Amino acid sequence: MLHRPSSFVSFPIYFAYVLEKKWQQGAKRPLDVVLAICALLLLSPALLLIASLVKLTSRGPVFFRQRRIGASGQIFEILKFRTMYDNSPGQDGTIQAVAGDCRVTKVGTFLRRWSLDELPQLFNVVRGDMSMVGPRPHPVQMMVEGQPFEQVIPNYSARHLVRPGITGWAQVNGWRGETSTVDKAKKRVEFDLYYIANWSILLDLKILAMTIPAVLTGRNAV
Repeated sequence: MLHRPSSFVSFPIYFAYVLEKKWQQGAKRPLDVVLAICALLLLSPALLLIASLVKLTSRGPVFFRQRRIGASGQIFEILKFRTMYDNSPGQDGTIQAVAGDCRVTKVGTFLRRWSLDELPQLFNVVRGDMSMVGPRPHPVQMMVEGQPFEQVIPNYSARHLVRPGITGWAQVNGWRGETSTVDKAKKRVEFDLYYIANWSILLDLKILAMTIPAVLTGRNAV
């Protein structure tokens, strides 16, 4: 999404601005793929260990798969390490996880606390469903106070203009975890729309750098 600078800016400067934005947009996908593949190679021992722990400590598949909304409203299947007991209710997104959720396994609690359950989404990035950075993808049936997000949040669909991300501007600013009220949901979407309007490669790199301390503090993790 490009925003034209103030009218006093000359056309050559504006043209250079547009070219820079277009170049950055073209660079985002290759950069995502390179970062995701490097992360998968680097983290492969940890991925194998986590997969073993999930499988050995509770019945069910290693991976949790859920339909999410991607760019242009396209539906894709997100990958996460399974953190809940198999066949727990509300795993289609209609019941959000909360602190102390009885559906979450002991290993799952640890994985969620450190966001390790999100690591398989690196495969989603390589596949093209997701980006390293972007608005977090919501389940198809995501609800807040018993109402669909798109019915209670103005401009909600605008967050689907870009690929969703493993991490995002909202998450590194403390808006992760449960969205229990409409006000909280609106605030998170406000951060998502800010990211889309102000996107740049530099902002993506800043968010990636901010993700590590955000995860370590564990703020709002459930």
